[in-house]
Amino acid sequence: MRGWIAGAMMMVVPVTGQPDTSNPSGGLKSLPEPAETGDVSVEAALWQRRSVRSYSDEPLTLQEIAQLLWSAQGISDREQGLRTSPSAGATYPLEVDVLVTGVPELDDGIYRYLPEEHGLELRVPGDRRGALQDAAFGQTAIGNAPVVMVMSGVTQRTARRYGARAERYVHMEAGHAAQNVYLQGVALDIGGVVIGAFRDDRVSAALRLDRSEEPLYLMPLGRPR
Repeated sequence: MRGWIAGAMMMVVPVTGQPDTSNPSGGLKSLPEPAETGDVSVEAALWQRRSVRSYSDEPLTLQEIAQLLWSAQGISDREQGLRTSPSAGATYPLEVDVLVTGVPELDDGIYRYLPEEHGLELRVPGDRRGALQDAAFGQTAIGNAPVVMVMSGVTQRTARRYGARAERYVHMEAGHAAQNVYLQGVALDIGGVVIGAFRDDRVSAALRLDRSEEPLYLMPLGRPR
């Protein structure tokens, strides 16, 4: 019951005790801990959820990015290692990257979210939104968003248990995670849109994805204009 209540409330309460987010060595960058309660109910978030494709120039904060990432794939049960999104057999095939620009606490670049550590690992430095926008047939939401979340799937993780049905389960899981981000975004007054129209090979090249990782969703995120 406790886990259901935490998942049903959108997380907007500021966290007072922030970790050291410095990253001088270029390794793991710790993220602020996710909030566990908020002022927006799941019902209100469902009523308000819309796809948003136009964003203001205001950057997102590290706290907000951390909360959005946690909503997608964060650990919600440390004892069992369970996450915020359901996964077939808890095989967790998803990988989540974020393209970040203009965040004071982060250098521009592509970061991989590490759920167990609730941290970020820099994978590709610099603003790569242009390359990703080109890969997505020029969709302007990608080029204008301060953050673009990219979800990819490693089907082999799920196929070890479920064989040929694994691909279906991985795609389902991406949908679960994206809806979490949509609803969390409503609570934070952050808009986003899921994009599935892109050239897989060019997205993979822009993000330098491993061959085992299939890009599934691009999700620009920002404050609605």
